[in-house]
Amino acid sequence: MAADNEKIKILGDFLKSRRERIKPDGIEIASRYGRRRTPGLRREEVAQLAGVSITWYTWLEQGRVAAVSREVIESVARALQLSSDEQAHLFRLADYGGERHASPNAGEAYPELQTIIDQVNYPAIIANHRTEVLAYNRLATEIITDFHAIPAEERVMTRLIFTDPNLREQLVNWQEFADFTIGVFRTYYDQNASDRWFEAFVGQMCQECEEFQTLWRLHNVHQKKAMQYTFDHCVAGQLYFQLNTFSNINGDENLHCCIFTPIANTGTEAKLADLRQSSY
Repeated sequence: MAADNEKIKILGDFLKSRRERIKPDGIEIASRYGRRRTPGLRREEVAQLAGVSITWYTWLEQGRVAAVSREVIESVARALQLSSDEQAHLFRLADYGGERHASPNAGEAYPELQTIIDQVNYPAIIANHRTEVLAYNRLATEIITDFHAIPAEERVMTRLIFTDPNLREQLVNWQEFADFTIGVFRTYYDQNASDRWFEAFVGQMCQECEEFQTLWRLHNVHQKKAMQYTFDHCVAGQLYFQLNTFSNINGDENLHCCIFTPIANTGTEAKLADLRQSSY
């Protein structure tokens, strides 16, 4: 029951963050409510756009509504102009997309998966919804960061993106990567309200890193997708990858494999071959 209440509160906070983001310009009904003192739309305006009562919508944002019909959630999503990623996130929070549960094996290594990614000729890692890195191959330590030198409990990609100076320096499109990482992690955080690890981790990161705190407060969400990344490697020079993610490994929806695949005609494939030859 506590987890359900927490999820309802998270849903309300998410709706509030999306409402405050919308610019009233161009929305006809927004001109009917006079001078505004806060950014974004008023609750009254969202309620009218969604075809629900202002009292009910206020309760929804305040986490006081126990259950919501799919039709109403769809109306609210349209009123708030949610992206496809944000709609998927909202449906999950309202229990219309299936809830992700933290794996009982969170943080545990998987020797059989290590054997598989050791055969991959590209940088590859196995991670969970906490973004804990559970396994990694040698090229991952060459290109991404030296995972061997990082204590197991600190091998969390969301943490490393913001706190590992070498990774930050060599990742050319760091800001894009940081925005995407926070958005994916926010999705996991909101959908795993029963896992207290997330709350403790975010609290610590907000204290340690102002940039993390700033991005976290935006409540932006992203679904996993193929992304392109450029690394400025100290030996090989610029390397261009597309990050492909394979989820639901062996039926465990908490596990996913990330493979940094070289982009064709960039010379990255040949540079990786040279790195493999010199490091093995």
